[in-house]
Amino acid sequence: MDKEMVLFVDNKSAINLAKNPISHGRSKYIETKYHLLRDQVEKGNLRMEFCRSEDQQADILTKALKRDLFQKQREQLRVISLASMN
Repeated sequence: MDKEMVLFVDNKSAINLAKNPISHGRSKYIETKYHLLRDQVEKGNLRMEFCRSEDQQADILTKALKRDLFQKQREQLRVISLASMN
């Protein structure tokens, strides 16, 4: 990769695991394929930054959200309601 990618994560423990290659008690059970992120962080290809759950825009695509949070995230993605077009 030519440019570092930023991954916004709402889980501080996941960020710490990716940044610290030391083995933690519970992390030894994580499957090898999930160490890809850690490897990319170490190589400088990926940076993980904390993002509050309320601001995690990917959630609109994967979770049922309360109406106000759905509308907020929809606006952040610049998607409009078809009803508002009439």
